[in-house]
This record gives sequence, C-alpha cells and structure tokens, in this order.
Amino acid sequence: MTGLFERVLSGFMPQLLSGLVVNFEIAGVALGLGLALGVALALARFGGGPLGAAAASAITLMRAAPTFVVMFFLLNALPRDSLSGVMTVGLSLVPYSAAFIADAGVDALRQLRNKAPLGALLFLPNVMRAFFVLVMSSGAAAAIGVKEAISAILLQADQLPSLGDRLLLFAIGVASFGVPLQLGFALLRVVQRRLGLLLMRRHSEAGRVES
Repeated sequence: MTGLFERVLSGFMPQLLSGLVVNFEIAGVALGLGLALGVALALARFGGGPLGAAAASAITLMRAAPTFVVMFFLLNALPRDSLSGVMTVGLSLVPYSAAFIADAGVDALRQLRNKAPLGALLFLPNVMRAFFVLVMSSGAAAAIGVKEAISAILLQADQLPSLGDRLLLFAIGVASFGVPLQLGFALLRVVQRRLGLLLMRRHSEAGRVES
C-alpha cells in the first residue's frame, strides 16, 4: 500500500493532472465550435420556414450522433495525421455540443421574445453545463491513444500487481476527475436557482404593477 501511494504521488498524479488539461482542451474545442454552429442553428430554427425546418432536422440528427461513431468516421475519412488526436475527439463531440447549444439558444430567444431577459440569461449556465458534460465525454479520447486523464488511469492500473491496488487507484482517479466536475455542477445549480428566483420576483412585481 505504501508503494502505491509513493507511485501515486511521484508519477501518477502529475500524469493525471496533465491528462485533465487535455480533457479540458478537448472540451474547449468542442464547445467553441459547437457554440458557433449551435447559435447559427438556433437562429435558423427560431426564424421558422423551410430553413427552420432544415435546422430542426439537423439538430435532431446531431443529437443522436454517437461520439465513437463520429470519431472513428473522422479517423477513416480524413487523411492520416491531418488532425491531431485532440482535434479529432473535439470534432467528434461537436454534434452533441451544437445540438445542446441550439436547444438552449432557441429557449433563450423565446425568452427574449417574451421580454424576459433574465430567463434568456439561463443560456449562460446551460453553456457551462455543456462544457462539463463535454469534459466527461472527452474520455473517449483514450480509445485512440490520446494521453488524457482516463488513459493515465488505465496505464497506471495496468502496472499494479494486485486488484486491491487497482481499485484504490481507480477510486483516486474517479475522485480527482469527478469531484471538480461535481463542484462545477453544484455551482451551476446555485446560479440557475438564483436566476430562477430573480425571474419569479420580476414576474411577481410585474403582476402587482398591472393590478
């Protein structure tokens, strides 16, 4: 057990933290491209007509696109070494990211049309939620050899002799990976609750003024 902790402190944790940076990098690529595409789709869908119908169909297809299928399609469809592993995984997450942003964007546009800017501001925590989900989904990069957090855990576990040591290592990895994300989700819930209370208060004040 002492040997495991020495190994964790000396080699594993630096690799895990370095891998987490890669996970955040992948999520950043997916979110940035998803924002650009998702906002455009939201505007088209909100506008209605044939373009809106086409945008709605595209959003539905992207929402259903499996990340692994998109990732391996990119690996086989594009010339080898034309994209880095980080970019390949980031692009494979764009369909989910764009669909999520488009749905949230349409809701925000409806709130603006109804003259509820505070309701429209819920778009921002929704974008943050998408980012955290993308960080968790970026673990798919381990399947193609990208050195992110999940691959660091699996590589280190493969070098441990006993099942107990492996289970402890997985617990450390899950805590290191999951706790910051859960804290982020908790912060999002607080922000959304505050915005919701402000929105209810504005509606209540507007109702008193009208009466």
